[in-house]
Amino acid sequence: MSRTSARPSAESTGTPPGDQPDDTSSLAPGLKQRHLSMIALGGVIGAGLFVGSGTAIAAAGPSIVLAYAISGALVMLVMRMLGEMAAAYPASGSFSVHSERAIGPWAGFTAGWAFWFLLCVAVGLEGIGAAQIAHSWVPGVPEWLWVALFMLVFTGTNVSAVKNFGEFEFWFATLKVAAIVAFLVIGVLAIAGLLGNDAPGTENLTGHGGFMPNGTEGLIAGLLASVFAYGGLETVTIAAAESEHPVQGVAKAVRTAMWRIALFYVGSMVVVVALIPWSDQALVDPDKGSYVATLEHLDLPAAGVIMKIVVFVALLSAMNANIYGASRMAGSLVARGQGPKVLGRVHGGVPRIAVLLSAVFGFVCVLLSYWRPDDIFQWLLKTIGALILVVWFFIAASQLILRRRLEREAPEKLVVKMWAYPYLTWVALAGMAVVFVLMAREEGTREQLYYAGGLTVLLAVVGYARQRLTATK
Repeated sequence: MSRTSARPSAESTGTPPGDQPDDTSSLAPGLKQRHLSMIALGGVIGAGLFVGSGTAIAAAGPSIVLAYAISGALVMLVMRMLGEMAAAYPASGSFSVHSERAIGPWAGFTAGWAFWFLLCVAVGLEGIGAAQIAHSWVPGVPEWLWVALFMLVFTGTNVSAVKNFGEFEFWFATLKVAAIVAFLVIGVLAIAGLLGNDAPGTENLTGHGGFMPNGTEGLIAGLLASVFAYGGLETVTIAAAESEHPVQGVAKAVRTAMWRIALFYVGSMVVVVALIPWSDQALVDPDKGSYVATLEHLDLPAAGVIMKIVVFVALLSAMNANIYGASRMAGSLVARGQGPKVLGRVHGGVPRIAVLLSAVFGFVCVLLSYWRPDDIFQWLLKTIGALILVVWFFIAASQLILRRRLEREAPEKLVVKMWAYPYLTWVALAGMAVVFVLMAREEGTREQLYYAGGLTVLLAVVGYARQRLTATK
């Protein structure tokens, strides 16, 4: 199927043009299937897995495996829903476009700008993390200058042809995936006692306080940490709109990515907690993390240096992908009349002004971490804490509505189908509600929920006011 034939139109669905936003007409297709597959895998594999998972393990103990399995199941449901809609309606605005189709312009506005804000702040955070590593290697160069250099490089890759972004992300993701596969292989050999070590058996899984040493509270803390570690998969459905064959591309990428990511995340946690005591302080060392701590526990030479390089690449990869995702989301919103027109200008098939704005916003977040670390920067961090859940909620709500519409008006577009519709969609919504409730119960996450909720309400009010104003013109 060609890109032109894959793009939905108002005529093909039998609904008014205003109900069928299309944001892909001016973007140039340049991504191949191999790009999409690795973007799907690499987008979610970041420093959160390599380093941040250590804190989650310290909170949950060996039950972190259960926490990652539960949150992974929820993410798989969300991605299946998103894959269904993305295959039927390829758009660079992804779930924002789907929300507008299903619920209304205010919903597309809210989901889209919330996600743009989330990605831009994440760009800054990843830049800070990468700069800290680079500064440890070259102390003479200040951290802010490293961030500026990274921003320049990835802004350059994103303002040029989209295939350049695809190539960068392909090789970044390939390295990350190779590192995880190598870790899993080493871990399995070590668990079997084939690396010159004694097989640990179940000592670390059931000893040191048992499988759930901190009880259900520890499991809940691990669950909340694991939910947000999966964020990033959504980028593949944004990128699909700029692929040569968006329908087939997103369908294949979503199908293959889900089980692989579940294997990588859950498998990694099994290896870690089987080989090293969950109470080992190396797990919470920000300079090490769960992977390095485990490899060093096995007395493998140069493990720390190698994994530090992998984490560095993972951070750069996330910066690259998030600048891309933020720029495409902003460009899509503007193309649908949901933002300043200047951001929607496309040059050479790329929304270059949107790229520049997203990169600049990310760099401002970095500067705020130096200028106002205790107030404005902390507000930014707390605000993005629960935004990914807001996005997932819009995805599930939109899929409930659009699936019914597709079955009635264009069943041939259901290339990817949500499992056991509508029951598993409702299960996913219930799961999100449970996570929201758990966040409200936990002191450490309650404030994040309030800040994210406040931003969501503000965006919804602005979006609804714009919708009413447009309707009266």
